[in-house]
Formats: sequence, C-alpha cells, structure tokens
Amino acid sequence: MKHELPPPPPIPPNFVPAKVNESNRRPMARRELGTKGQRIPLLTNHFNVKLSRTNDHFYQYSVALFYEDGNPVEAKGIGRKILDMVHKTYESEMGGKGFAYDGEKTLFTVGSLPRTKLEFNVVLENAVSNRTIRGGSPSDGETKRSRRVPQSKQFKVTISYATKIPIQAIVNALQGHDSEQFHEAVRVLDVLLRQHAAKQGCLLVKQCYFQNDSRNFIGIGGGVVGCRGFHSSFRATQSGLSLNMDVSTTMIVKPGKVVDFLCENQNVRNIREIDWVKAKRMLKNLRVKTFPSNREYKIIGLSEKTCREQMFSMKQKNQRDGNSPSETIDITVLQYYADHHGRRLEYSADYPCLDVGKTKRPVYIPLELCDLISLQRYTKALSNLQKASLVEKSRQKPRDRMQALTGALNQSNYGADPLINATGITISTTFTQVEGRVLEPPKVPFFFFSVYDNFLTGAFSQLKFGRGGDMVPRGGRWNFNNKTLIEPKRITNWVVVNFSARCDMDALKNNLRICSQAKGIELDPPHGVLDENPQFRRSPAPVRVDKMFEAIKERLRGPPSFILCILPERKNSDIYGPWKRKCLVDHGIVTQCIAPTRINDQYVTNVLLKVNAKMGGINSLLSMEFANAIPLVSRTPTMIFGMDVSHGSPGRADVPSIAAVVSSRKWPQISQYRASVRAQSARVEMIDALFKPVSKVDNEGRTKLEDEGMIRELLVDFYLSTPQLKPQNIIIFRDGVSESQFNQVLNIELNQIIEACKFMDEQWDPKFLFIVAQKTHHTKFFQANSEANVPPGTVVDNKVCHPKSNDFYLCAQNGPIGTTRPTHYHVLLDEIGFSADELQELVHSYQRSTTAISVVAPICYAHLAAGQVAQFVKFDDMSDTTSSHSGGGSGGSGAGGFTQLPKLHKNVWSSMFFC
Repeated sequence: MKHELPPPPPIPPNFVPAKVNESNRRPMARRELGTKGQRIPLLTNHFNVKLSRTNDHFYQYSVALFYEDGNPVEAKGIGRKILDMVHKTYESEMGGKGFAYDGEKTLFTVGSLPRTKLEFNVVLENAVSNRTIRGGSPSDGETKRSRRVPQSKQFKVTISYATKIPIQAIVNALQGHDSEQFHEAVRVLDVLLRQHAAKQGCLLVKQCYFQNDSRNFIGIGGGVVGCRGFHSSFRATQSGLSLNMDVSTTMIVKPGKVVDFLCENQNVRNIREIDWVKAKRMLKNLRVKTFPSNREYKIIGLSEKTCREQMFSMKQKNQRDGNSPSETIDITVLQYYADHHGRRLEYSADYPCLDVGKTKRPVYIPLELCDLISLQRYTKALSNLQKASLVEKSRQKPRDRMQALTGALNQSNYGADPLINATGITISTTFTQVEGRVLEPPKVPFFFFSVYDNFLTGAFSQLKFGRGGDMVPRGGRWNFNNKTLIEPKRITNWVVVNFSARCDMDALKNNLRICSQAKGIELDPPHGVLDENPQFRRSPAPVRVDKMFEAIKERLRGPPSFILCILPERKNSDIYGPWKRKCLVDHGIVTQCIAPTRINDQYVTNVLLKVNAKMGGINSLLSMEFANAIPLVSRTPTMIFGMDVSHGSPGRADVPSIAAVVSSRKWPQISQYRASVRAQSARVEMIDALFKPVSKVDNEGRTKLEDEGMIRELLVDFYLSTPQLKPQNIIIFRDGVSESQFNQVLNIELNQIIEACKFMDEQWDPKFLFIVAQKTHHTKFFQANSEANVPPGTVVDNKVCHPKSNDFYLCAQNGPIGTTRPTHYHVLLDEIGFSADELQELVHSYQRSTTAISVVAPICYAHLAAGQVAQFVKFDDMSDTTSSHSGGGSGGSGAGGFTQLPKLHKNVWSSMFFC
C-alpha cells in the first residue's frame, strides 16, 4: 500500500535576518526563553557558589622541577610530593601563602608571593621513581635496597611569576559580559578542587576524583574494575556561579596478585595457561609493590627466560679476603632469592620475571613477590561484555544518586580547606531548584523511521500512519499494532544466510510472513536459506564470509537485492565487519544482520522497519509532515545535516578517526537520509573534508578545479532527489565538540560548508541554523521526593543554563532504569529565525524502534554511519596508493600519512545502509 503525499505549498518570501560577521563568528546570544509545555518543579545537581573577595587576584606562577644533576623531572606523580615538601620546608619564604598546584607546570596563589622568582632545594625520602635504581646490574639495586635505607633524592624547584587573573572576571561573565579571563579564573577554582582531592589520596582524572575504597569498586570481568567516584567543576549559569557535582566511573586494573590479574584478564584457570606475549603488553607501565621490601616500581617488560634460567651479573665481596676487590659472578634470579633473601619461590620459578628496571639495566623480580597497586587506570578498550556489565552494575536510581552526591559533598568538606577559604568562596549544600517544562508528545520534523526511526519533534501534530489513523505517543513509547507503513517496499529476490547453529528458522520465517503482511510489506518468499558449512565455522571471519558468498553464487543465477544475515553472536560477532564490507563495498547489496535470542512479533517488526528504511521505504510520518506544514521547514526548501566523528580505541594513534555527515533528501520530506563518510587523522575532531577542491586535467588537457568534499556530494544528491531545487535553509546538528571548540566549528566547518555552496553557485546564499548537541556532560535533573526520572519531553532553559549563550537541556527519552541524562543543546547560529519554542520542539525527540531515545535523529544517524564504516574496514589492509577521491558516500583521505576508506558500491551509496 503506497500513500501519495500532497504537493508542497508555494514558497513565500524568505525571512532575512542580519547576517553575522562570517570571518570571526561567535556563538549567538540567547534571544528569549521558551514558554510552551506543562511546567514542573525540578532539582538539579548544581550547588550555588558565593564569591566574597571579588577585588582580589589569582596569581599564576610557572614551576620547573630538576634533579640534582640538572636534568628535568619528567616522571608523573612526583611533582605534588615535591611541591608539598617545598611548602612544608619554605612556608615562611613563601610569605605563609598556600598554593594550588595543577600537577604539571603551574601553580596559583591568592595574592602574590614575596618575589617574582623563587628557587628552592628540597630532599624527598623514598621518591617513587625508576631513577632510584642504581648500579650496572639488576641485582645491585635490589641488593642495596634490601641492605640499607634507600637514598634520598634532592630536587631543585624554580617558581616564576607568569600573570595575574582578576576574580572580578567571574562576576563579569555571570552578568553576561564578555570576559577573556573568565575561563582562566574558573580554571584556578577547578585546580583548587583537584589539589583538595589530591591531599585526600584520590586518583585524579581531569575533574573527577576516585578514592581507594573497595566499596566503590565494581568488577566487570577481565581483571578490570569500575571505580566509582565524583566529578566536580565550576560552571557559570544564569543564577550565578555553581559547583556541578555528579557520580563518575573510571576503569582501573584490579589490584592484587599479578598472576591473579593475568588469569582473569585472559580468562584462563591457572598460570600454566597464560599467554606471556599478551601478558607483556598488558603489564607494561603498570606499577607494582614488592614485598617484603614494600617498594613501588613500574613494569617495563618481562624477562626473556624463566626465574630458574634467567641469569644476571652481581658483585659480591671476596669470601676469603674481605679487603680484596669485589668479584662479579653470574647467578639466576631463583638462586639469588634463595641465597640472599632466604626465600623459596612457590610457583613462579618456571615463568618469566617482571622487569622493573630500565631498558639497558633490567631489574628482575619474581611474579609472586609483586602486587599490582590500586587506582591504576585501565585505558584499553572494553569488550562488549565488559561494557554491558559496567552499564548494568553502575546504574543508580535518581534518589540514590541524589543521596550519593549529598554524601560526597559533605565528605569533601570544602569549607575546611584553608586555600579554598582564602579565595572567599562558599559552596551551598542544597540542590538548585529549577523550572522544567514538559513538551507535548512528538510534533515536528522527523518521524518514526526504521529501528532507528526518528523525528526531531515539536508540539504541532500527531503521528500519521498508513491507514490514516493518528497516534499520540505515551510515556515516550509508540505502538505499531494494527498500523501499516506509509510507503512499504516490496522485497523480492532475497535470500537468508545463516551463520548460527541455534536460530529457530521456522519461527523466524513464520513471524516474517505474518508481520510483513500486517505492515503492508510485500515480502516474496526467499530464494533459499543458506546454512554455513560446519567445516568453515572455525575459519577466520573473512574466509567464512567468502565461502558463504560462493554458496550464494552457486544457488542463485544473479546477485540478490537483499540478504538477511543471521549472525552466531549478538553483539561481538567477528563476522559482522567483513560481511558488511563484502555486501556494501564489493557487491552493493542491502543487508540486515540479526542475532535473535528470542523471536516474537515485536522483534520481527523492528527488523522489518529497518529493512523497509534501507530499501528506500517510509515507515511513518508526523501529521504536520504529511500535510507539508512544518513551520520554517515545509515552506522553504530545507536540508538537514547531522555530523559526527568517531575515534578509535584509546591509545590507538595508528587508527584514523571516521567523520560522517548525513543529510536529508527528497524535500519536502525530511525522513530519508544518505551518508558521506571519510577517514581523517587520528583523534582529530574537526572534519577536514567538508570542502575539498582538487585540480584535475580534462580530456582536452585543460586544468580545472573540482570539489571532492563531503558537502558537495550531499548537495548534489539533494538537488537530484528534489524537483531540482537548492536548499535555501540548511540546518546543521553537530555532535562531539566541547565548548572550547565552538568557535572552530563556526569558523572552520561552517566556512567549509559555505565554500562548498559557493563553489556550486556563486550567487547561492542559503541561511544556516547550527546546533551542537552534547551528551558527555554532568548535569542531571530530579523530581523532588520521587524515585522516578523526569518525564520524557522535559526541557530546561533557566537557572543552570549559560548566562548569555543560547542553550537548553532536553530529556527526550523515558528513563525507566538509572538516572536520565539530558542532552545539552547549544544554538551557535540561527539565520533562519526560529523562536525558542520552535527550536526546542525541533529537537524534542528521537525514536529508536518504538521507544524515544536521547539525541536528535541526524546526529544518531551520523554516529551510526561512522561506527558501521569503522566496523567493516580493516585499516591495516588499506593501500597507501589509493586515490584520494571517495565517491558514493564513503571514502576520502585524511592528513597524517594514512589512506582512505573503500568506496561504497553505487547501488547502496544513497541508501540508509547505516540504519
């Protein structure tokens, strides 16, 4: 059943506001507050801060640390101990002033020190540093350490005046005035909190603090522990300066016996099964405490041989004549500990030792004499099972989170810190009260669409379904029962491939037939079900995929138009990436992967929604979209972009980041998207291939400039998918950038988009709306005296928002478990002329299947596109000589010496392959 859309209304004269200075754009100021929605009282985890010494200044000083021999101190963590000793020894020389040290090269004071440059010499006992290891052999250092008190270390400290920062800068920013020194002043306050936490022995991770308390530890498997702590940072808000506190979790290595950690990390039962190559990679740079010496060392590697076999040279006095020079003997680690420490190793004699020395001066210690110390961050990527375990175990209900935050604030006892008191700030211990507004259920630009069915909603209409029935979402959920799709696609010439030995194929086929009929999808019987040959199940994933495609070619006369792929595992199947690449890059076949653990109508319906979207169908529309009556969108050709950058796993600087831009097509509809995906330098957040002019020589030998950027590719698609119209309004949703990068996205990325438009037509001058969505922040909202989360559709734009900028928080999703995290939207530029209510309604909700989730649809699509392309690409297989042109929605090169992604097949490059 196909439903024709009414023609768009005539385009009225465009609204033309004054344009900003394009050479140096800054985020726009707030024009007004929103008014729509049911008002509700809320609490938020912001605590009001009072300033009483606004006429004072923070003084900033540069710190340089040197060893006794003049070499700079590079070891991390020792700086705080040195500066603590400076304060303890030379307090009078520093005018009795306390200071806040950032742990690296800067300290701050309230008021100035006696002189602009001070130099001190301090002695630190038992300094934790591999420089304490002396002597030319591994045993020398250990022997000396075991026979006498370790040598003290002497350091030289230079403190030099850098600048001063007025506390008044904070007051000026709170009043809405531009203040260049505001961020520096707030940074000083944040450093004060860090130093306060450091004195309490906390692990510091940016503005998050974690105590060494086993009650805060959450085991998630693989020798990894989630350590629960707290985030604290100062924020400028409409109601003044506030301290934002939130629960935070970081990953640490499970403390205890090294062997126990390795067994759990590698999921083996005992030391005999440990893979020592993997163990060496995992243990490098971790710190251990040895016993009985009770000293700390950093692991640099493992010995090449076992304790029983590993030899080293050591000096010992001549036994016959004590006055004779020492002689050098070779001895094994095992024998050394037996002869010189009277210790018989129980289980590590036949396994490698830990090397805690230096590259050219190893120091070997048996495994069983070492414990991993606590609060060591685990920075490697978590497995899917670890992520799921962390999410499940770290959830907190709203009331429990509020109680935890109140306890953390009281325990922190900031009021007792002399330096914090010297700044003249006092911190409230009560949650800030704010007013929220619950917007009416979904009502604007986007609609139910695939399992990632979406709409940026507003408060204008109800969902319109194929049979003409209207449905109002309840509690952030939608029900597809007895509803057909707006534009279902017929699916012919398709096949099922089965990599799983556990899937109930009869139940799956029966549910597919019933649900497709109910939704109006004409689903022809598949040409067959191809089960994987059992002999290939232990082969590498690419081999398994190749063998399956060989079976498809043997069974079918030509390539299928669609393949339903049943994976053997639900979330961590190694077949997924190679399979997607084979289908989307090599053959241009639409594919849907599933791994059903339970087959029912709801599951199969969600699968069909995704399939229909990928095949070019439309699942549902908002009534306002169906009538072409979305304010400021339906009346003027409008294109919507979603932009995101996906980075590789932590520590993988060799893996490029993946930038994705999705764009709406077929205006006046705004439900269908296509994607352009490129690779770029690792960990770079700014997208560098939006506009990419390249000189080319045509057949007649003439050189001309062509744009091979992502935006031109999407603009051309919009032009061809509409009645050859150029968008006059362009709405951009950007994910993943911090407030410090707002000027960059406005003056780098937006400029690239404008250049791409001008390159196509010099006279073309579209108007822009640029919105950044942030999910990684720490603001939460609570209902007083309630266990429930805030209702879906709750928006807050008062008290805890920025005193000048145009921002608001939106909780679009229903949060039945844990505490809902709102999305923080920043409107950086609006040339189109949306009111506050229209903007907030524009981004009201996004549906995943039949449930609203937290972020606006184009951003989620961009995130999915980047993530999927990263999955099906093996970067180590990419050729260094491939052309830089991507074409077809995927590809492109980036700076940094790596090459581009493979090109999507022309049959699928304009599809919603990422759904």
